[in-house]
Amino acid sequence: MDRIKLPERPRILVIALRRLGDVLLTTPLIRSLRRAWPEATIDALVFADTAGILEGNPDLNGIVAMPASRTTLQSAALARRLWRRYDLAVSTQPGDRPTFFAFAAGRVRVGPVESDFNGRLKRTVYNRSFPRVGGLHRVEENLRLCDLIGIKRAAEVVCPASATSTQTPADDYAVIHAAPMFRYKQWTTNGWRELAKALAARGLTLIATGGPAEQERRYLDAVWSGLQVQRCDGKLSWPQLAALLAKARIYVGPDTSVTHLAAAAGCPTVALYGPTDPRLWAPWPLDGVDAMWADIGRIQNRGNVWLVQHAFPCTPCQLEGCERRLDSYSACLDELAPAHVIEAVDEALKGWKAREQSC
Repeated sequence: MDRIKLPERPRILVIALRRLGDVLLTTPLIRSLRRAWPEATIDALVFADTAGILEGNPDLNGIVAMPASRTTLQSAALARRLWRRYDLAVSTQPGDRPTFFAFAAGRVRVGPVESDFNGRLKRTVYNRSFPRVGGLHRVEENLRLCDLIGIKRAAEVVCPASATSTQTPADDYAVIHAAPMFRYKQWTTNGWRELAKALAARGLTLIATGGPAEQERRYLDAVWSGLQVQRCDGKLSWPQLAALLAKARIYVGPDTSVTHLAAAAGCPTVALYGPTDPRLWAPWPLDGVDAMWADIGRIQNRGNVWLVQHAFPCTPCQLEGCERRLDSYSACLDELAPAHVIEAVDEALKGWKAREQSC
């Protein structure tokens, strides 16, 4: 497709009204736009509680943050502030809200639409659009927008700018993130404790990360009770976390935004997956993927990422746990054995050593 014609120094808005991990996986699209228009002013419209994952992103000039829950008046006020401010507005989603803000903000507008009557109506809003296709990894889904715009793809997930932290130890260390946002992505307490003991036995200092929420902190208190673990939950900004992960010997975590960040930072990353389909949501390795992830595999490896699953006939179901709700358990994670995860850890540590020796 021919490249969209824009002014010499265009203003571009990328709209990503999603959760943290989704916003991070939008950065390959942003990098592609930056390389196509080096002199552009590029902003991102995101929810306020996800803006930190873009802090210091070298491809962005600014971030427009909006509350996840806002009134009709607040939305209208933001639309007025953005009205035709940008030469190009790129929506990464087919939903009503992103489409509305793309219409308000951009003189030229591109984005995905649903394959139904509602999508046909939305196509009238866009200068270029395509029906959303299921079964694509989120990075690939975003990079399809590059094809629509007519620019070259840059399949690189970009971390927030690194910032120093007093939490980084001088010796070799492992980072463990035991608390996902939702219960149905959670591994067992015993599993995390057995893993921590195994990492310590391999001579690694243990650093545990997590969020600031009180409920999450109580959960982590139970997980790490009595173990020699340096607790950093609630203490690190996203840039500080990116710097910590970049120097770690290994990272282990569930399907969460921090796991995506670890992979993008280049850290050997062991990702524990249950109901989530890796073909859509697996962490994106530092150097990209030559072959896309399979839906199921005992231990899969792509680049600096090792993905671990316990296979049931229903895995991955793409549902919110066995009880179909956010606070549900997931049997495929509950049955994931510590020995299985430790095997993947040893593979990742071996792979990291081989890479270090070749450099």
